[in-house]
Amino acid sequence: MRIGINIDGVLTDVGKFSLDYFSKFCVLNGIDYKIGESDYDEATTFGIDKTYGDMFWGQHLDFYAKHEPARPFASEVIKKLKNDGNEIYIVTARWLSNREDKVGANMRKTVKKWLSKNKICYDKLVFCKAKNERKIDEILGYNIDVMIEDNPANIMELSKFVKIICYDTSYNKKCNGGGVIRCFSWYDIYKNISMMKGEQK
Repeated sequence: MRIGINIDGVLTDVGKFSLDYFSKFCVLNGIDYKIGESDYDEATTFGIDKTYGDMFWGQHLDFYAKHEPARPFASEVIKKLKNDGNEIYIVTARWLSNREDKVGANMRKTVKKWLSKNKICYDKLVFCKAKNERKIDEILGYNIDVMIEDNPANIMELSKFVKIICYDTSYNKKCNGGGVIRCFSWYDIYKNISMMKGEQK
């Protein structure tokens, strides 16, 4: 089975990082905010102009990309999935990684170092080319069987074509459907993928 794995929100808890660091960013910059219903976009969650989201990530992306730890047991479970005979594809639409310049090259290098540092094994690392974080071309192009994703837009689009494991977050609670399996931890993911493989036999 070919398993696609997203980085931000699946291998990391980007939602928790955003809440912690974005609230600090707002307070230190005198930005009035009111946290409402959780959204994939931080500015929407905080009820402020989206330009602040770009400003925030402009200041924090490098730190996040280098130092945010992997979720508990991600490395352990991915190694088990690979040892079970699955192919592992890391599929990311990480901000800036699609740029064909020094900035993009540096982000791609940072991603590779982070994966190595966190002992995330894989067969192929795929950087998505779309500027709107869509992954459909890469998922279909590499014949991914199941994609582990957190982005609500990607979950709903990709579920029409492949099985989706939705890594449970506060901002994707409304993602449901026949092709969507909600999981709450990396060992929960392992259990569900093992069940999928058993159904294929």
